[in-house]
Amino acid sequence: MGRPGPGGGGRGSPLWALPEELLLLLCSYLDARALGRLGQTCRRLRLFAARDTLWRRPAQACLHAGYSAAGADLAPGIPVKERVKVSWNWRHGRCQRATLLKWKRNLMPWMQLDGNCLYLSQAEDIWAYRLRPDGAGLQRRPQAIFSGHQEDVCRFVLANGHVVSGGGDGNIALHEVHGALSIRFSAHEQEVNCVDSRGGIVASGSRDRTAKVWSLSPGGARQCLHTVQTEDRVWSVAISPLLSSFVTGTACCGHASPLRIWDLQSGQLATSLGTDFHRGAGVLDVLYETPSTLLSCGYDTYIRYWDVRANTRQCVREWEDDGNHMIASGSSYYGVVRLWDKRHSRCLQSFSLSAPTSSPVYCLRFNITHLYAALASALHVLDFTSP
Repeated sequence: MGRPGPGGGGRGSPLWALPEELLLLLCSYLDARALGRLGQTCRRLRLFAARDTLWRRPAQACLHAGYSAAGADLAPGIPVKERVKVSWNWRHGRCQRATLLKWKRNLMPWMQLDGNCLYLSQAEDIWAYRLRPDGAGLQRRPQAIFSGHQEDVCRFVLANGHVVSGGGDGNIALHEVHGALSIRFSAHEQEVNCVDSRGGIVASGSRDRTAKVWSLSPGGARQCLHTVQTEDRVWSVAISPLLSSFVTGTACCGHASPLRIWDLQSGQLATSLGTDFHRGAGVLDVLYETPSTLLSCGYDTYIRYWDVRANTRQCVREWEDDGNHMIASGSSYYGVVRLWDKRHSRCLQSFSLSAPTSSPVYCLRFNITHLYAALASALHVLDFTSP
């Protein structure tokens, strides 16, 4: 490549006589390791080899590097080269652990992560904390506290600038994140175990063996559109991105499948998912990835991936808990967090967070660089930026 010029930047090299477009084309054939070594040769190449354009292709093949399956950039504020490095840390379990919050009595906390703000349920309230710029800590004081339940919050979601929560008092509460509107209404005869909200529609599930669909107007008026008799306790609910259906996950104590999809317009059963659930294998959480694919997890220790276009009687893939291809799961005992690559069936990494006492992992949230885990008495963070 020739000797560096007098400036020490390699300006005398014949390499720099090539048009920049040709240099970019040549370097686009390099993998992540070769690009990293190229950047170590001189200062000018270090800057050139750090361009996002060159790292985009290696990043799209990495685990959890901030690109969707369609190639959309989900984290434009983070250099792509840095994301490839962080992806390597995720895959190999290299991270720093810290405890962000502790509380004196055991709770069943739930979380949501929205940009640089983390929402955490604490008994009957929901606290909103701003993350520090490095993501590894919280601001000391919460920026907002949302109240309205007489008993503990079971689940909550963020939708259209609102916090929608279900509580042990059988009520649903709705709060404006950046406003004063706050309403609460009686939704079920027993605790509201789960809620989801999209497009002004709220779906709720309860221990009273019903799931309900609500319409919420901007002024706060609510109307119950459908009441579905599930004949089993409802643990989880999710609305389709197309607002055409919703799925319920139940306790699996009866004869019906614990995973059922209901038509959102009529409230009638559309289809049941799966046939091989054991009694008591309740579905604790469900998540739509696309309008036709969803993930479920439950008491039988399996994570299942369903595609309703292919076969509703059997999932297309399952992982046993013993684009962005990463899944994070939490155990019912010992506070174990596991990382999975959806392209493989074996666990990538596991982390035990609850020593010396045992605790379930009640909720997990992660972004490109950090994973947050809520246990019975503490909130933990795993920082993958600097192992």
